[in-house]
Formats: sequence, C-alpha cells, structure tokens
Amino acid sequence: MTDLRDGKLEKAAGWLRDADGLLITAGAGMGVDSGLPDFRGRDGFWRAYPALRHRGLSFEDMASPAMFAEHPKLAWGFYGHRLKLYRETVPHEGFAILRRWADRVPRGAFVFTSNVDGQFQKAGFSEDRVHECHGSIHTLQCMDACTDDTWSAKDVHPTVNENTSELESLMPRCPHCGALARPNILMFGDWGWLEAPYEEQRARWATWISTVSKLVVVELGAGKALPTVRRFSERNAHQRLIRINVRESNTNPLHGLGFEGTAVTTLQALDSMIV
Repeated sequence: MTDLRDGKLEKAAGWLRDADGLLITAGAGMGVDSGLPDFRGRDGFWRAYPALRHRGLSFEDMASPAMFAEHPKLAWGFYGHRLKLYRETVPHEGFAILRRWADRVPRGAFVFTSNVDGQFQKAGFSEDRVHECHGSIHTLQCMDACTDDTWSAKDVHPTVNENTSELESLMPRCPHCGALARPNILMFGDWGWLEAPYEEQRARWATWISTVSKLVVVELGAGKALPTVRRFSERNAHQRLIRINVRESNTNPLHGLGFEGTAVTTLQALDSMIV
C-alpha cells in the first residue's frame, strides 16, 4: 500500500493519537460502504431510480421545491423511498471506528455533514454533536411555511410504486394548516427551507470548537461538485486534515493528507496503526 510505504498512514495516526478533539466531516461518499446509492452523474442517479430515467428527470430536478409544487406524488415518491431506505440501512464499520476514536480523545468528536440520512445518529453519535448543514430527511416542515415549526417524520410510512416512483400512501400534511409537508432539507433553488434547527446545531459547534486546542479533521467522501464539506474541513484543519475519498483525495499539503480509498478500508488501516 503506497500510503504505508511513504509514511502517510503513520503520520495521520500520530495526529490522531495526539488530538484532544476530532472533527468528522462527511459527504455522500460516506454512505456508499453501507450500500446507499451513489448519485454521482445522471447514470448513477438513474441506476438508483430507473423509473425517473424514462421521464428524463435528474437528481437536481427531483431535489427541488418546484417538484413538490408541480408533481407532489412524484416528489414524495422520491423522498419517501429515500426515507424508508435510510431507516433500513445499517451504518458500516467505519462509523464504529470513528466512535472509538471519539471516545479516546479528551474533548470527544463533532460531526459536520451534508448528508441528510441521519446515519451518524443511528451509529450512536449524540444529536448534540452533529451539524447537518443541508438538513435532515427525518424532519418535516410546511410547504407553505405557515409556521417556523419543524416536526419529526417518525409517523410517515411511505409506500412507493416502483414502476412510477410515485407515492401511493397518504401524503404528509402540515399539522397546523393542512398544507402539503416536505422534508426539512435544503434543496436546489430553495428559498423556503427552515434552517432554525441547524442554526442551533451551528451554535453548539461553535461552543465545542472553542474548547479544543489540538484538532484533527477526518473528512470522508466529500466531493468537489458541492464543496461545502471540503471547504469547512480546510477552514478548520490547521494542517491536520485527513481526507479520505475514492476519486477526489487530492489535498493541498497546507491543509493535510489525502488518502485514495473507501471510508471503511482507509479507517481500518488507520485504526490498525493507533496503539
């Protein structure tokens, strides 16, 4: 393994042994090892949702408030399928490795993720230590924004027609006004997203980071197409960024080290060197 021969793994492991706080940043690639679909490019999206290929609809088309307004059954079919999928998905071993590392460092860990799947919480990370910068599929809001309230999607149990990708069960409604509900997720062209819950998460992040003096950033599966996570990692790394990515591991040495590989295999390699 090249990273072993050139000493990169040992250097990264040394950072982790020395850290007093761990910032875990994650993009869509983090979930691939758990069996979640890769929406990279239209072909990747259409492999996951073949019914939408026939309609010529892309991920950007579906992840839009306009779709909820124009084709609510189709929009909720897409998000309902994802909600059910994320509920059934078991977080991969890499999450457990990160939990062990978090338990070892004095200030613990904080998670910053663009993923809306709730997998970190499902893997045992505290709600108080997660910042979901694009929202969560497990939370709903009113499509008409009649209120600033958001609420849990726990009572939504979607049934989706696999041939049409349309929702067949009852569509979620706002408990305040009865209008259509939507996931509390930041979508494309979205001016109605209610971000108050995530502003609270951001405030908790600011409090936590102020207590950390020797931070290490572990970034997993964050691509360049939507660079929010990569930029957040780089702003906070102070030359101690461990970037793990199958396709886009390139890293400026001023930020840290890049490792080409999946989350699971790379975390396992690093874990074996932390004694």
